[in-house]
Amino acid sequence: MELFPPIPFAEWRDTKETLHRFAQIVGKIRLAASVRRNHWWNVPFHLTGRGITTRPMGQFDGNPLFTMDFDFVGHRMVIATGDGRTVSFPLVGHSVASFYAAVMASLAALGVRVELAIPRPFDLPDAARPFAEDTEHAAYDAGHAHRYWRVLSQVASVLEDFAAGYSGKVSPVHHFWHTFDIAHTRFSDRHIDQPGQVDPVTREAYSREVISFGFWFGDDSFTAPAFYSYTAPEPAGLAEEPLEPAAAQWAARGDSHLAVLPYDEVRTAADPRAAVLGFYESAYQAGARRAGWDVERLACPGGVTDPYLRSRL
Repeated sequence: MELFPPIPFAEWRDTKETLHRFAQIVGKIRLAASVRRNHWWNVPFHLTGRGITTRPMGQFDGNPLFTMDFDFVGHRMVIATGDGRTVSFPLVGHSVASFYAAVMASLAALGVRVELAIPRPFDLPDAARPFAEDTEHAAYDAGHAHRYWRVLSQVASVLEDFAAGYSGKVSPVHHFWHTFDIAHTRFSDRHIDQPGQVDPVTREAYSREVISFGFWFGDDSFTAPAFYSYTAPEPAGLAEEPLEPAAAQWAARGDSHLAVLPYDEVRTAADPRAAVLGFYESAYQAGARRAGWDVERLACPGGVTDPYLRSRL
């Protein structure tokens, strides 16, 4: 299987816009039916061998234990309960409105009752339009959807590799339905006092000092897929730090900066996986040095923390 296959934003934009809203519907169900975790770690999707999953949820709220999976091999939405019952339907051929109706009907058939607090898109241009009324977004190309999952899986593998080198608090490698990116975050555990006007989502996500690493597929503001990293809050002089490889650069993002490595530059590298790992490491070193992290103490070479075991590697 080709490593990092081409996925130009313009070619699959219509499918991406529809799929993003499908994901937000299921993600909001996950938000309503799961126990809250720090930094919203309960909410994102995780990768499976055929697509993405909510992981088990329910039970604590009177619902049966259930999961919701996007199958991007068979191109179906699969909803299963802990007692073995399953309902599924095709992803192809649905508008956002009809997908929303099919999801809610399938949940009801399994005895699952979940009410979405805000049944509309989050932070998208049509955020005022209910899912139930969106017949505009109805594109689903199976080939593009399968490639999206392939890229997610390959990036997740690299992020898991990178995550092994840090012994401090870290997030899982997870896929956010909000921004439609996949990310992994390292924490220093330094508490951050934020202004009172900061929204609750942001307050919880950034209540500690972080350096985050990920990949997104592109959008109207940045129309090319890319690997990225940022440090929050951003320390002074961060954008003066060097990045690797040569194609990586610091991009201004309001009052802060984002380390960016274009996906298409990685695809042509002699060793694409090594290029991404080198990029993430250079961005980490930049943020950690400027923010005063104890890089040596937090290092975890080869995923090993014990000094004795490390000496025998």
